[in-house]
Amino acid sequence: MVKMGAEQYLAERLDDEINWYDKKSQWNQKWFKWLRLAEIVAAAAIPFLSGKEQAALIVGLLGMLVAVAAAAVSLFKLQENWIQYRTTAEQLRHERFLFLTGIAPYDTAESFSRLVERVENLISRENSLWAQSVQQKAPKNDQPESAGG
Repeated sequence: MVKMGAEQYLAERLDDEINWYDKKSQWNQKWFKWLRLAEIVAAAAIPFLSGKEQAALIVGLLGMLVAVAAAAVSLFKLQENWIQYRTTAEQLRHERFLFLTGIAPYDTAESFSRLVERVENLISRENSLWAQSVQQKAPKNDQPESAGG
């Protein structure tokens, strides 16, 4: 059995995970801010345009934009994902720097195995949180049907 060394683990696992969480955090942050900005601008324009005689259609469309933007932010949990992914990326980056500098808890002969254990626990915890959020979004099909059909 071939064992993975520290350099290979850092490059192929830890750095890849840090990059993945960084990119996902940035993507969620970007979409959260764009949708919130669209919501704010549309909501601010509604009172201004509602006094105009020919603006009924535009006011209605802006109202729809506000509702859709707010629903998308909530449905896709953009702010929550942005913060969670950023937190995980920074925790992984922190573990990497502690390991590379040999500072506690990586100041022992078992530093590499400790790094792997701690990093994999962080990733596993993140995966568990994701699975829980997916289960919370899933429709509940185990409810008994009403007698009326």
